[in-house]
Amino acid sequence: MSLEPYTYVTLSMPSADRPHVAVSFYSHEVRARAGVIDERRPYLAVSTSEANVAISTTGGGSVTGADLALARDIYAAAAQYLADCERLHTQQSATGKAADQTAA
Repeated sequence: MSLEPYTYVTLSMPSADRPHVAVSFYSHEVRARAGVIDERRPYLAVSTSEANVAISTTGGGSVTGADLALARDIYAAAAQYLADCERLHTQQSATGKAADQTAA
């Protein structure tokens, strides 16, 4: 199993009308940015050198209630991701220090 950073992209065609694209980033090299296009259309972009994912308003138009709901879901998921990363980093750091002390 490689622990090197990578991006995994798949495209499946279960039917001609509904292709499915999956993008998985397993890398510290991921970049995230957000902005507003033409002072009317917000976007969120996540990318590596291998792949880009962009999210914007419904149909690229005005901000709707559904867009607000999605933005809140993304915010909540990002907050949970941050909390999980911080918790695991703390646990793993403590475990690493304990292992270092045991080995000494």
